[in-house]
Amino acid sequence: MRLQRIGKRGQAYFRIVVTEHTKKPQGEFLELLGSYDPHKKNLQAKKERIEHWRKQGVNMSATLHNLLINHNIISGEKKTSWKPKVKEKPTTPAQEATPPEKKEEPATPETPSEEKPAE
Repeated sequence: MRLQRIGKRGQAYFRIVVTEHTKKPQGEFLELLGSYDPHKKNLQAKKERIEHWRKQGVNMSATLHNLLINHNIISGEKKTSWKPKVKEKPTTPAQEATPPEKKEEPATPETPSEEKPAE
C-alpha cells in the first residue's frame, strides 16, 4: 500500500492504493482504498479493506502508515519515514596516507639482571 500522487503542480492530492512494489508509482494498481487532501488535512479511507489487505501481508509505506495512525484508522507505533542526510567530513590525501596514531603504554620498569663477573 502506498500513496499515489495526483493533481497538478502545487496542488497535490493523493490516492491510497494497493500495488506491487515493482510497478511504477503512477501506474496501475490493484485496488483504490481512499484519498488524502494534504491542504485540508482530509483523509477518506476504507477501514475494512485496509484491514483486509494488512491480514493478507501487504506492507505499507512508512508515510502512509504514519498518516493512518494520525487519523486513528490503525493503531501501532509510528515508523521513521525519512533520515536526515549525513554530511561527510572532507578528507585530504595527507590524512588518508597517515596511519592512525597508537597510544604508547607506559614502560614497565625492568629489574636489572644480576650478572656474575667472569672469573
